[in-house]
Amino acid sequence: MSNYFVDKVVWLTGASSGIGEALAIELAARGAKLAITARRAEILTRLSNDLSAKGGAVAALPGDVEDRSQMHEVAQEIRARFGKIDCLISNAGTHRFTVPEKFDAEEYRAIMNLNFGGMLNCIEAVLPEMIESKSGHIVAVASLAGYRALPRAAAYGASKAAMIHFLDSLRFHMAEYNIPVTTVNPGFVKTPLTDKNDFSMPFLVSAADAAKTICNGVAKQKAEVAFPFLFTQILRVGRLLPASIYEPLARMIWARCQPKSAQ
Repeated sequence: MSNYFVDKVVWLTGASSGIGEALAIELAARGAKLAITARRAEILTRLSNDLSAKGGAVAALPGDVEDRSQMHEVAQEIRARFGKIDCLISNAGTHRFTVPEKFDAEEYRAIMNLNFGGMLNCIEAVLPEMIESKSGHIVAVASLAGYRALPRAAAYGASKAAMIHFLDSLRFHMAEYNIPVTTVNPGFVKTPLTDKNDFSMPFLVSAADAAKTICNGVAKQKAEVAFPFLFTQILRVGRLLPASIYEPLARMIWARCQPKSAQ
């Protein structure tokens, strides 16, 4: 196991459940000095106490990533406690199915504000210090759903596509400051959020395995950490197909993933 995270100050958002909780556990085990943020203070504090009891250096700092000023306050508190922020892992986000028959523009904005806007608020809170010191690491959890359009995922997919595009552009500028930018694009990961899905999820991986894969990729300072491998390759091919081929293929695969009662 790489020692990349040993004594590194890592700020992790969306840490109260799912991939975020698994990342908190994995990062603490790898020796990171960890600041965890989420809206659910009670759950966050419980996780912090559990990890601290096992010898981790963990601080629970509740907050809402959609609140720009609050994220600046959290970042300042991390610096006050640990001295600096070596790595931001912007993981907070959500998913909601959207269909045009019940179109609500505010629903689409809300997903974009949380997933994309929340990431921007956190990056703004850490980037000036990182640029000044010419050190640090920006990591954000997007999704393979951002590669190309999928049914019922217009809001979620658009927010993740925006994240991917933004991070790819940011990477150009951060190279001169020695600041790696890592985009994490998971496929289906078993979490309380995906447990609500009403369809078959191909290549489903556990949150613990996802956390290990993410940490391994971040430790190598990869530009992208995408998994699982086979699903990623299928979707990468899909990005190259013309719409006349991709859309009928996507419809067919989507239909096969539906429960029999829905077909």
